[in-house]
This record gives sequence, structure tokens and C-alpha cells, in this order.
Amino acid sequence: MIAIDRIVAAIPDALTATRLDLPGERIEGKVRDLYVIDGLRVLVATDRFSAFDRVLGAIPFRGQVLNELSAWWFGQTADIVANHLVEVIDPNVCIGREAVALPVEVIVRGHITGVTSTALWTLYNDGVERPYGLELPAGLRKNDALPHAVITPTTKGGPGDHDERLSEVELVERGLVDAARWAEVRRVALALFARGQELAARGGLVLVDTKYEFGLIGDQLVLIDEVHTPDSSRYWTAESWARCRGTDEEPAGFSKEFLRLWFVAQGFAGDGEVPALPPELIAQASQRYQAVYEMLTGRDFKPAAAPAGTRVEAAVSAWRGRI
Repeated sequence: MIAIDRIVAAIPDALTATRLDLPGERIEGKVRDLYVIDGLRVLVATDRFSAFDRVLGAIPFRGQVLNELSAWWFGQTADIVANHLVEVIDPNVCIGREAVALPVEVIVRGHITGVTSTALWTLYNDGVERPYGLELPAGLRKNDALPHAVITPTTKGGPGDHDERLSEVELVERGLVDAARWAEVRRVALALFARGQELAARGGLVLVDTKYEFGLIGDQLVLIDEVHTPDSSRYWTAESWARCRGTDEEPAGFSKEFLRLWFVAQGFAGDGEVPALPPELIAQASQRYQAVYEMLTGRDFKPAAAPAGTRVEAAVSAWRGRI
């Protein structure tokens, strides 16, 4: 794991380190950029951090953790569903196949938790009947494990265009995904989550909930975007969850929820001026991202030596020379 002082020193360049002058079409996402170069889909994981549908800052080494960890997870789940990955050509960069994204994000939850107004725990605690169309037992406390994993899909759109109260029945009734395809998605998502829980437990972590994005290549269902990373999933340490069970204490979070909770504590939930993240907090977040990588894979996190821009351009050039 990288020392705090080295992470703090990297903060000033973290926002711009992977903004590249590559040829071809460039599509900038909140935390990932896509370059289409002579038909090649180059996906660059950046260090930008987003929450509440806004970029709120940057976490050094975050992009590398997400890129390498997601590629690792693709390998661990390839027997369950195919994915869009072709090859990782740099710690921050992968080549992906083009897929038609399904217009839904599939959120699978193993615990009842959350701090936002549409969080499953918030709705349940406020007495909402059948949140997301789910039948939940009485007497649950915040952070409890659910009797079984549940799915709460949300529409996929632009900033602010997410319908987190969408039920599975409504999803099919609206024609977003037909019943047969949704049955396949549901089966695959639950299998992926079970695999994620199993491997997280081996590393001393609890996979609390996660988001999957699926697409189609022809008629084949494929997993797209990142998977089971600290940005797409919420993790707790098994030790902290065991210690906090039955109390109001929050388990140690190993995901971007760690920073989201800080923003909520400052009274920020997406609107108005963004509070400045203290450098020490950014460094702690970076170390937590690295810790998830190390606990899951059993490998030490080793940052790339050269500047990201130089590496990426060289990697893309080398790849193009091979095809």
C-alpha cells in the first residue's frame, strides 16, 4: 500500500493525469474516458471521483485500482457471463468490445443500509410499504444482512435521470427489458453477487451491495463497465461488521461511500458549492481503494512508474502496431 505522504503529493495532478491528446473521437465520462481510434474502443480509467451525479474531486491511484481490479473480477466471473473486455494494455487502460447497453442498472443488495433519500434502509425506516416492490421482514435494523439478496433496478440515463424506486415488475411493464431477457439478467446478476460475496469473504470483506451494467453483443448478454470495485460496490471489513451488528455504529466502509458519508455530514447532497475534501481524507480514501484490491486479489498494489499520459499513449501506439 502506498504511504500517505506520497498520495498527498499526487493529489494536485490527479484530475488531469489521464486527460490525453489521443486521435479519434473522445467521449468523457464522469470517471472514465472513451476514445474511439480507428474502430478501437480505448477505455481510460481516471482518478476522478463522483457522487451525487457530480465530479467532486480526485483520488490518486483510484483509476489504476478500478481498472486492474475490474479486469481481475472479469476473470473470476467469466464462467457466469461473458464480458466486453478484450485486453488490459496499461494499468489505467483496457480495450473493450462495443456493446449495446441495456437501459437499466441492476443493483443487488445483501444488506439493508444507505444514507440517501432513496436508500433501501431510508425507505424501510420511513415506513414505506414494499420499497422497490420488495417484501421485507419486520424488525430489520440498519446494516442487517437480508434473508436473501434482492434486486432494485434503476433506469440508466444522464445526470439526475435515475429512478431508484423502480421495481422489477415496473421495469418489464415499461418495456425497458422484455420478460425473457430480464429473467436472464436476474439469474446472472444473482449468480455474480453470490460469487462476489464468496470471494470477498475469503479476503476478510463483506460485499454489501453492488451495481451491474449489462449490454448485448448481437444477442449475447455481456457484462460491461467495471464490476465489484470500490466504486461499483460497497464493502465492509468482516471484523467491523461483526463488531457493529446490533448497534448504530457504521461499519468500516471500503468504497466511495466513505467519502459520500463525509459530504453528507457536511450538509452537502449534490446541490450548491462542493466542500473541499481535506488532503488527509483523500489519502485515506486512496488507501482504502488499494486495501480492497489487496484483500481481494492477495497481491500488493504496485503503482505504475511512468506518468499516466505517457504510459497510455505508448500503450495505445503499441496496440495499434499489433493490429
